[in-house]
Amino acid sequence: MNFVFISPNFPNAYYKFCKALKGNGVTVLGIGDTPIKNISKNLKDSLTEYKFVKPMENYNSVVNAIKYFSEKYGKIDFIESNNEYWLEQDAKLRTQFEVVTGANTTEIEKYRHKFSMKKFYKKAGVPSARCRIVDNRTGAENYIKNTVGYPVVIKPNNGVGAYSTFKIKNSEDLNAFFKNKADLEYVIEEFIDGEIYSYDAIINSKCKPVFESSSYFPLSNMDVVNNKLDFVYYTSPFLPKQLIKRGRKTVKAFNVKNRFVHLEFFKLSQDKKGLGKKGDFIGLEVNMRPAGGYTPDMMSCAHSVDVYKIWADMICYGKRLDFKEEKHICVYASRRDANEYLYSNDEIKKKYKANIVHTERMPDIFSEAMGDDSFCAVFDDFESAKEFSNNVQLKKK
Repeated sequence: MNFVFISPNFPNAYYKFCKALKGNGVTVLGIGDTPIKNISKNLKDSLTEYKFVKPMENYNSVVNAIKYFSEKYGKIDFIESNNEYWLEQDAKLRTQFEVVTGANTTEIEKYRHKFSMKKFYKKAGVPSARCRIVDNRTGAENYIKNTVGYPVVIKPNNGVGAYSTFKIKNSEDLNAFFKNKADLEYVIEEFIDGEIYSYDAIINSKCKPVFESSSYFPLSNMDVVNNKLDFVYYTSPFLPKQLIKRGRKTVKAFNVKNRFVHLEFFKLSQDKKGLGKKGDFIGLEVNMRPAGGYTPDMMSCAHSVDVYKIWADMICYGKRLDFKEEKHICVYASRRDANEYLYSNDEIKKKYKANIVHTERMPDIFSEAMGDDSFCAVFDDFESAKEFSNNVQLKKK
């Protein structure tokens, strides 16, 4: 099997996908924008060959690299980045090289655009918030007045995370949005009062999950970024039954194959007419790639497995080979330089030495959403994990 991995050098942990593939006997061919002398030893050891292309946005240069690989190693079986930024280019490359193991240029539309997602939620029978394309100030105001009411959320139709996402509470906020509106296509969506849960899964070629996990986010990414709040979330193997059911139905409706997916749902904080009862899960958006940050490693810790190996086994054999799990709660908690905390970083590390699995000073590219100093720890129950995150983020009075 010949597997072209696009941008295996970013994020850093993605070498683990390549390592797992190579361990299964796959020819792993990397294309990235870091010179080979500068990529990590872990990544070098995980690849059969690597081609340096910069900038990666130069489509023809990437095409030439794949042509080189196909001439040297034979037909390419997979082209994949597992990275939101490259999903559309991945699809274009698959179409050009007749690789049928992932989404092509036609199919990628339903994954990337928030407005397009709605009809597939409907097909799945999964409720989701009403939305429409934002065309102009008058159209947006009429939609709010006649259909959904304030507050609403306005966000890029094709976007990642909380970038350029706003909660609009009144006409003044709406005026401010249009006054400063970026040159992007936006959607306007009714506001949902609820907490965010993810359905994370590795899906085989028959649209069946071979691994399932979930993360709980007490605060929305939009609020964390826009209000510069401390970020915390919990990864767990204990999935609510309705979340599993609706996650699987969504996967089937989108016809997902051979992918690691991160689907986001609201858990309703109160009854919502037309959507469901308090505690129900409704569709927020789909992300056809692994969850961001350290979440794949957090899944491994929470389930006591190697999710990279499970993914590679799915790619190679269409199934999961290792079913042994020990269930824990893994928590990510971060701090911001602008705040003063009651406990120092060293005090946290000392107190939770037996639980902490990773600490890091976050790169600037991630710090806006994920904080400046981060701590990742594992516990046997949610209460202990919550106590840890509270202590990490407890501020001086």
